[in-house]
Amino acid sequence: MNERTVHIKNSLSGEKEPFAPIVKGKVGMYVCGPTVYGEPHLGHARSAITFDIVNRYFRFLGYQVRYVRNITDVGHLEDELNGQGEDKIAKKARIEQLEPMEVAQYYTNLYRDMMGKLNVVPPSIEPTASGHIVEQIEMIEQIIANGFAYESDGSVYLDVVKYAEKYHYGQLSGRVLDDLLAGSRALDGQDEKKNPADFALWKKADAAHLMQWRSPWGMGFPGWHIECSAMSIKYLGLPFDIHGGGMDLKFPHHEAEIAQSHAAFDRAPVHYWMHNNMVTLDGQKMAKSKGNFISLGQMFSGDHPLLEKAYSPVTLRFLILQAHYGSTIDFSNQAIKAAETACGKLLKGLKLIDGLQVNAAENIDNDLSARIRSTCESCYENMDDDFNTAETIASLFELLRLAHKITQDPGCVSTETLSTLQTTYRGFLTDVLGIQNETKTSSQDELFPEVMDILIEVRQQARAQKDFAFSDYIRDRLATIGIQVNDDKESATYETSKNL
Repeated sequence: MNERTVHIKNSLSGEKEPFAPIVKGKVGMYVCGPTVYGEPHLGHARSAITFDIVNRYFRFLGYQVRYVRNITDVGHLEDELNGQGEDKIAKKARIEQLEPMEVAQYYTNLYRDMMGKLNVVPPSIEPTASGHIVEQIEMIEQIIANGFAYESDGSVYLDVVKYAEKYHYGQLSGRVLDDLLAGSRALDGQDEKKNPADFALWKKADAAHLMQWRSPWGMGFPGWHIECSAMSIKYLGLPFDIHGGGMDLKFPHHEAEIAQSHAAFDRAPVHYWMHNNMVTLDGQKMAKSKGNFISLGQMFSGDHPLLEKAYSPVTLRFLILQAHYGSTIDFSNQAIKAAETACGKLLKGLKLIDGLQVNAAENIDNDLSARIRSTCESCYENMDDDFNTAETIASLFELLRLAHKITQDPGCVSTETLSTLQTTYRGFLTDVLGIQNETKTSSQDELFPEVMDILIEVRQQARAQKDFAFSDYIRDRLATIGIQVNDDKESATYETSKNL
C-alpha cells in the first residue's frame, strides 16, 4: 500500500485533518444517496462524483474501501426541516396512480443508469430504507430506553432539550438550540411535541398512507434521519471513518444523525464529516420553480431550453472535477463548452503519452526529468490535500506540456522517467479522476439498417452473377425472421413484420 497521508476538511472541526483510519489499511464510508421520486439532476451528479473520487483515490493508494450509499425510498417528507407534509415518494405515486415501490424502483434504476454513464463506481453496499425497518425500530427503542425520546399519539420524537442537557446539539451545523426553539413556527401536528425543535424518529400513519409498517407504537413509518443512522451503523460499525453528503444535509439531517447516535449508544458516529457544495445555474440555485432545473437526461440529450446542445457524461464529469468539491460550481453553456475542450485535450494527450518511446539516453535533460518527477509527485500531493481535483487536473496539463518536449527530442529522458510519466498520467486521469473516452457502441436499431444494406448489396451481386440459388437463400433466411425482401428490376427494398 502507498503509505501517504491524506488530509480531509472535516466539517465537524472546520479544519483539514490527517486521515487516520480506524482499521489500518481500510476505509469505511457512508454517503447519503438520492430520494428516488424524480429524475437525477446536476446536484445528484455533484455529490456522487465527489465521493466517487474519495473512493477511487483511497483504492488507488491501496486501501480496502467499504463504500455504503443508501437509497431513500420512504420517510422523506416534503417539509424536511420540520418533518411535516406528505412523503415525497408516496405523493409521486398518488399523482401517477402507481404503487410507491414502482416509483422508487423506476427512479432507482434511472439513477443507477445515469451514474454508470458518469463512470461513477457502484458502492460496495446500496441499502434501502424500506429494507431496514427492523434495524430502525430497534435503534428507536434504544433511544427511548435511554430517556432521550418519547411516544406521542403513535409517533416517536427525539427530545432535543433533554438531549442538549448532556450533548451538544448543533455541533456540526453551528445552529444554536435556543434560536431553533425561538424561531420554530407553529405547524399542524406540532402540538404533539414537547418542544418545537424535536424531530420524528417514527411517524404515525393514517389509514390512507400508502407506506406503513407495524411497530411497538402502532402502524407508521420511520423518520428520514433514523434510516441513515441505522444503516450506516449496521454496515460500518460505530464509529466509522467518513460520512459524506451535500452541504444542504448538514441540518437537519446530519445533525440529527449525530444526536441519534449519541442518544442510542453514547458515541459519536463518525470521525470525518465531508460535504460537497452545490451547483448553480448562471449564478442562481437550481430549482424547478425557477425553470433552471436540468436533469441528467436532458443534459445528455440537449433537450432543455437552457442548453445550446447535448453534452456527454465525461464532459459533465470533467466540469465538476475542475472545481474543488467544497466550492460552488456555476453551470453555464460557456463553462461546459470550455470543459469539453479541456477534457478532449487531456484524453488526446493520453494517447500521445501512451505512445511515447525514448531513444538511447544520450542527451538527458536533467531539468526536464526533474520537472516531470516533481509534477508527477504533485498529482499525489494535490489529491492528498483534501482531494483537490482542480489542482490535479492542472498538474496533468503540465505533464502533457512536458510530454510534448519529449516528442521533440526522444533521447532527452530515461526510460524510467518516461515510465513514471506514463503511469502517473494514465493512473490519475483514468483511475483516480475517472476520465475516459466514452465507448461508441451502436445500438441494435442503429446497426440494423447498415446490416440490411450490406445483405441487400450482397444479394444484388449474386443476382447480377445469376447465382439465384444464393440470392434466394438470403431472401428465404430473412423471411424466417420476419424480413420480407421486395425485388424490382434494378434494386430491392425490404420491410419487417417485427419490431427489429
